[in-house]
Amino acid sequence: MGRVTQRRKVHKFVLDGSAQAAEHPVRYREDVLAVEEPLEIRLGRMSFSVTMRTPGDDFDLVAGFLVSEGVIWDAAQLVSLRFCAGEDEDGVQTFNVVEAQLRPDVVLPDTGRNVYTSSSCGICGTDSIEAVRKTLRHDTADDGLRLPVETVAALPDRLREAQAVFDKTGGVHAAGLFRIGDDGSAELLCLREDVGRHNAVDKVVGWALREGKLPLSGTVLQVSGRASFELVQKAALAGIPVLAAVSAPSSLAVQLAEETGVTLVGFSRRTSLNVYAGSERLLSGAQSPA
Repeated sequence: MGRVTQRRKVHKFVLDGSAQAAEHPVRYREDVLAVEEPLEIRLGRMSFSVTMRTPGDDFDLVAGFLVSEGVIWDAAQLVSLRFCAGEDEDGVQTFNVVEAQLRPDVVLPDTGRNVYTSSSCGICGTDSIEAVRKTLRHDTADDGLRLPVETVAALPDRLREAQAVFDKTGGVHAAGLFRIGDDGSAELLCLREDVGRHNAVDKVVGWALREGKLPLSGTVLQVSGRASFELVQKAALAGIPVLAAVSAPSSLAVQLAEETGVTLVGFSRRTSLNVYAGSERLLSGAQSPA
């Protein structure tokens, strides 16, 4: 998988109590790791942000990040993306700097990354939500979308089945965008993996922007980890009406979902799930779509 994975020798300690383990408690083997490298995002010549990510789909990552930051919201605003020159100590191109050229009328941020997207920035939840609300370009509320809850509950398994990098490393998050049909079927439109769960979502959103698919009405974003404030923000800014996570949401994530009209699902399993906001969109088997 090129720069996505890397092989490393490890010392494996076997403690299963077997005779073989007693004779050879330490074994030497190769393990496959997910690669993590920095990516600098530039807007023209201005350095905008640096993020740690798994290389691959970097243009999608940059495009999605700009959507998530409220800088752009339409494919026409993104003129071009290119890798800038950069070499490591061995003289090999790093591909760790991407320059985005935006349409001249796009208003650039005064400084680097907007602070309200950081969970450690110290500003209060009310201010954070108000900042997102002012940046929204797509309305996800009152869209009339109704989905079978059984279909949504099956998405974590669908996501896991498609995680090729996780199969090799066990060390990456995934985000999958699904379109739900009128018959309750789920079509996987895009899946991205990354050591950072935020990056995986940005890669999906960036793919959608570059394909001219925003806003992503009628879709479900299934993620492999927990649902944070930032993930709800990214879903809302991309016009995604339903965000489902296999783990728990935070309190501020729930509050933001309620404010922006995003249906927020947590602890999603085939046999059960919790709906923290927007439960009207999910219908049980005993109900039929309106």
